[in-house]
Amino acid sequence: MTQHTTGAWRVGIGPRSRQSFALLARSFRHRNFRLFFAGQFISLIGTWMQSVAVSWLVYRLTGSAMALGAVGFVAHLPVFVLGLWGGSLADRRDKRQLLVVTQVAAMGQALALAVLTLTGEATVWYVGALAMLLGVVNAVDMPTRQAFVVEMVGKEDLHNAIALNSSMFNSARVLGPALAGLLVAAVGEGMCFLINGVSYLAVIASLLLMRLPPPVARPPKEPMAAHIAAALRHAWGDRTMRGILAGLCLTSLFGASFMILLPVMVDAVLGHGAQGLGFITAATGVGSVAAALTLALRRESRGLGRIRVLAGVGFGVALIAFGLSRNFWLSLAFASVLGFCLILFFAAANTLLQLRSPDDLRGRIMALYAVTLVGMAPFGSLFAGTLASLVGAPATLVLAGAICALGVGALAATEPRATAEAAPRAS
Repeated sequence: MTQHTTGAWRVGIGPRSRQSFALLARSFRHRNFRLFFAGQFISLIGTWMQSVAVSWLVYRLTGSAMALGAVGFVAHLPVFVLGLWGGSLADRRDKRQLLVVTQVAAMGQALALAVLTLTGEATVWYVGALAMLLGVVNAVDMPTRQAFVVEMVGKEDLHNAIALNSSMFNSARVLGPALAGLLVAAVGEGMCFLINGVSYLAVIASLLLMRLPPPVARPPKEPMAAHIAAALRHAWGDRTMRGILAGLCLTSLFGASFMILLPVMVDAVLGHGAQGLGFITAATGVGSVAAALTLALRRESRGLGRIRVLAGVGFGVALIAFGLSRNFWLSLAFASVLGFCLILFFAAANTLLQLRSPDDLRGRIMALYAVTLVGMAPFGSLFAGTLASLVGAPATLVLAGAICALGVGALAATEPRATAEAAPRAS
């Protein structure tokens, strides 16, 4: 009888589970995407380890929220200044070759940071200079990597691939910070930087192993300024796209205070050290993975506009709650909600922008995505660091959360078409 019941359970549940898994993992049908996913996952674990270790190193060297904000500013400013140039390169050059170059450059930056830290020569000025160098690399890498996804999976599986990329990014966000917290507490920040440098070999190898058709020669037909201006005109003329980018800009500008002020909140407010910072950061990753998997299971993009708005408002409310919390475990729970809402917001925006981007503009449109998502963060970092030095980190987070929630809500009310369904445009 037990055997019969078990068999019935397998018959009733198994096909549905297999169907869900097939829906979730359909982008893995593409060999190039499987290679990319594996290489990126290994590399991103190292990247998140470095991110946490840099924050803790700056805080250890200076004890200053202002210094954390300043380093965050110089790390992201190049994406704001050079992001559209990077997107133009992505539309004119072989994307795989560009990505190999950016990964090699990022590896060199991580190894230089490791040498300085392990030899005791690291100062906040060196860390800031190397952070700016990585920002220049990211100004090219981010739009190129985003635009490269469609070349690996095609438009049919683009929505799923973006969601799986988000799940990969945020799974690494769980593992990397947790490992960084343990390593920083045990042997210091330098080992995190060294591991990150070595991890870039995985993504470089995955790119070189891909089988891609010969790149189509696209000699520049116009100056780069005109090339960039064409994308700006397209984005401004598309009201839905303009509303999505405005929401990204707002959330990035004020939501940046969350990650910048985490070391201060964990140490000075919640009373935990480097290991606590790792676990709080990892908690945001847990929520982020849940959000990404939720999106990956969706069959279509319909409804993403509404989800994007609700997630943006939810992020602001959760940020207020995190700023008011004085209990580590409660803050851990709020951090996971922050991660969930933020990835729903960003991944939905990414998908809608890609679906509305003509093929010949995709690199530059993804550069606009990078500029609004990452390029605004340096100004948010300065805002957070400066205000926190005056009124404290908790009050800064509460104010930033209120601005995010009210701002995204106001955009939804005043730009109704920007929150409606964003139907794919013909390329």
